[in-house]
Amino acid sequence: MYFDALICTFSVWLAFGLRLDQWRPFEGRQWIVLIAAIGFSLPLFISFGLYRAIFRYVGSVALASMVRVFVSYTFLFFCVFTLIGVDGIPRSIGVIQPLLLFVGIGTSRYFVRYWLGGINNVQKSFHRPQSVALIYGAGSAGRQLAAGLSNNREMLVKGFIDDDPRLQGNTINGLSVYPNADLIDLVLRLDVTDVLLAVPSGNQTRRSEIIHSLSEVGVRVRTLPTLADVASGRVRISDLHDLDMNDLLGRKVVPPDIDLLEKNIRNKVVLVTGAGGSIGSELCRQIIRFSPKSLILIDSSEHSLYLIYEELKKVLIGLEGSNSRDLESHDKFDFLPCQALSVELVPRLASVRDRDLLLKIFQSYHPDAVFHAAAYKHVPLVEQNPAEGIRNNVFGTFTCAQVSLECGVPHFILVSTDKAVRPTNVMGASKRIAELVLQAMADIALKGDHSTNFSIVRFGNVLGSSGSVAPLFSAQIAAGGPITLTHSEVTRYFMTIPEAAQLVIQASAMAAGGDVFVLDMGEPVRIYDLAVKMVYLSGLLVKDKDKPHGDIEIEVTGLRPGEKLYEELLIGDNPQPTAHPKIMKAHEEFLPWGDLQVELENLNVALDTNDANLIVSMLKKLVPGYTPKDNLSNAGSVAKG
Repeated sequence: MYFDALICTFSVWLAFGLRLDQWRPFEGRQWIVLIAAIGFSLPLFISFGLYRAIFRYVGSVALASMVRVFVSYTFLFFCVFTLIGVDGIPRSIGVIQPLLLFVGIGTSRYFVRYWLGGINNVQKSFHRPQSVALIYGAGSAGRQLAAGLSNNREMLVKGFIDDDPRLQGNTINGLSVYPNADLIDLVLRLDVTDVLLAVPSGNQTRRSEIIHSLSEVGVRVRTLPTLADVASGRVRISDLHDLDMNDLLGRKVVPPDIDLLEKNIRNKVVLVTGAGGSIGSELCRQIIRFSPKSLILIDSSEHSLYLIYEELKKVLIGLEGSNSRDLESHDKFDFLPCQALSVELVPRLASVRDRDLLLKIFQSYHPDAVFHAAAYKHVPLVEQNPAEGIRNNVFGTFTCAQVSLECGVPHFILVSTDKAVRPTNVMGASKRIAELVLQAMADIALKGDHSTNFSIVRFGNVLGSSGSVAPLFSAQIAAGGPITLTHSEVTRYFMTIPEAAQLVIQASAMAAGGDVFVLDMGEPVRIYDLAVKMVYLSGLLVKDKDKPHGDIEIEVTGLRPGEKLYEELLIGDNPQPTAHPKIMKAHEEFLPWGDLQVELENLNVALDTNDANLIVSMLKKLVPGYTPKDNLSNAGSVAKG
């Protein structure tokens, strides 16, 4: 403020000197002009926030604020000294002084900016930055990112890479724009450690091509933070994100059909079993966005249920406009429904095998839709504990479906897996039997006087879920390796958790009864290739025979018990299209309820005896195509131990 007052004083003196062609100290009524100039300008500067702006990061927003200040100042000054006039003061002073003041104030701000920028560059020259980066994309996002990083000591931006030949060879704010063809040479010549991807995320095909071209360059590839962070002009290295799973897979995500998402959700009572699991929790996150009347969360794990319940409470409080700090007033173990919020959240600790408790919950809340995601899904664990796995996955599903039928729930959706198709493990076989239960119950509902619509949604692996390879590989890379891989030729279908959850909800809206929906997972991915790509895009090299001095070794450990080299999504070969391009419908054979009920009773007897051979025999009988591995015969004794 003191410095601005000096500039104001100088601009008044200079205005009189230019107008009168006399360079003298202030005299007479000229002091009135000086007092008015300071009296008008400083309060306006304060009210318009000029003293709150950090001019090291001055940009278009700060410039616009300055323009608004000087429009107001010029109007006041012009009215007093030009329109109204003051005796002894030339009327032209009302025009000349505001222009000089605007130039003086603006110049001082930009001088400060470049002076501090020069200091920062000197500091960078003495302190070698941890990272040297190129920005891929010289568009507006790339330019804003470069400006935001210009004052960051941890990363030095050396230039842009862009596919537009009109930009190549030019400079933007002192940074050269290079063609993609020069990338490998640039990495070596400029000691580049990072490439920051600044291309629109909507153009997934082009992003995939760029990522593929960078996959063996030996640099870490990261993406932009949010545009709001970039626009603020203050970007930290921690704001930059590693590539997400869609980037790694190169998948093109189809936008969801909002009508399908809302059909069974909006203003309905929705119940999710396994609500604390990977798929169940994401289903809850997606469901709550479409304003159900109530959301019933069922899980047998107190910790998992607590985490998703607290997360959803924060979402609802955020939607109500409250600050996240308001959550501090909630009791950590307060599991009462959030009836004060727009959606009633009801967390219930319950096992899907507890018929009496489930019946009480269903009768209390009358759900309109049930998403059954509760299951034991880890293949090696279920292989070593077959009885518990089958009880939960098969009889838990049967109990939920039976209670839904008795209570007249309009929609029941079973979340299934591609491991149910010609399974080689107990987990997959148990999920196929769960499908058979649903198909038989659907047949009963269609033939009898029941309103429940049963359907099944089957899909492959979801990246980011518990036990998924992507988080495991990331942790192993961060630890310096090795990456452990069960077989170099293993392939899997992959999908991100949000996409899978959205497709499950959309499929449920298209069900007519007994449908088996299969999600289009794209092409299967070779796990070894995924591991190699993750290593390269972390800025490291794979250590193998050809590259003995590489960074991360990939170690093949052998197939786990019950693991397949590849997975399938269809038992038959007759998938039918639906209204959604990513959802197909399969018509598969099933056992009538009378026959299935007898087999389930026999299976239950086998589980009670914990006889592994008898369990295998029953699974083979119920699931044609089930080919167990030799290790299951020892599972009974292991489980008992």
